[in-house]
Amino acid sequence: MTAAPPLVLTQGDPSGIGPEIALAAWRALRADGPAFAVVGDPGFLSRLAARLGLDIPVRATTPEHVATLFGHALPVIDIARPVAGAPGRPANADAAETIAAIETAVGLVVSGAARAIVTNPIAKHVLYAAGFAHPGHTEFLAELALRHTGVAAPPVMLLWSECLAVVPITVHVALARAPALLTRAAIVETGRIVAADLRVRFGLARPRLAFAGLNPHAGENGAMGREEIEVMAPAIAALRAEGVDAIGPLPADTMFHAAARAGYDVALAPTHDQALIPIKTLAFDSAVNVTLGLPFVRTSPDHGTAFDIAGTGKANPASLIAALLLAARLAASSEPITLARRA
Repeated sequence: MTAAPPLVLTQGDPSGIGPEIALAAWRALRADGPAFAVVGDPGFLSRLAARLGLDIPVRATTPEHVATLFGHALPVIDIARPVAGAPGRPANADAAETIAAIETAVGLVVSGAARAIVTNPIAKHVLYAAGFAHPGHTEFLAELALRHTGVAAPPVMLLWSECLAVVPITVHVALARAPALLTRAAIVETGRIVAADLRVRFGLARPRLAFAGLNPHAGENGAMGREEIEVMAPAIAALRAEGVDAIGPLPADTMFHAAARAGYDVALAPTHDQALIPIKTLAFDSAVNVTLGLPFVRTSPDHGTAFDIAGTGKANPASLIAALLLAARLAASSEPITLARRA
């Protein structure tokens, strides 16, 4: 029987912890998969393994040979761009390598040579110095999806864990700008994408969406702000009219304890930190970033490059391992994936 196409894992910023947690993830998963290949520089990964005292063979290969190689060595799809920096010392010269790895991974999954993409952390300031024109990974992936497939849909960030799943409606913007971006259209569009992908990707027949309010106490009936009354409530009502199971806006300070979480599958919050603070408190080492709205599966660990510990062997690979496992499930699962186990 022909093996399923592998997952592809981008190297991320090579001076961050991405390469070493990729090595650690291979050690954890080599016996029973899922098989993945790193897209990056095999020579650098081999040298890093030696530096960390890890007996990990690294082999350059092609996607069709990943499955047979995976149990014996870490497969790497060589993009022929040697790493210039060193662990903990990012180099602007590596920006092109980081971008090329993402582009290569998207090309592989769109062509069918890979079944899902997992991305290691990037350092946006390094990419910006090289002229990178996107706010981050997610927006770049959306442009690549449009370029390859013609599918244009605003990507949505879902942070998933076994105990909580969240979506920020506004993401990487200054807090002062968030209220103006929290429009009825943005709320409805985000809700539609979340509901659709939870049905298609996660297999939930009727996903339950709970919206957090923007203001304290969800505005206290207008006493602390009218965004909930004038913007959020009409948008949520519009989603319900379309058949989406949506509730809110709810006070953000009371919707993340265990009993409250039992009432929904995913929480949508107006601002970045309203969504990410609770999940990073509850599942810092195991949460996974999933991009909804793309025509392919993409996950990533829910942390950054951690330059301060790169190359020391201290980095925890748990979130990357969770991202690889979830990517495999999303790409192949025929059964519903529970968004949050609230035991």
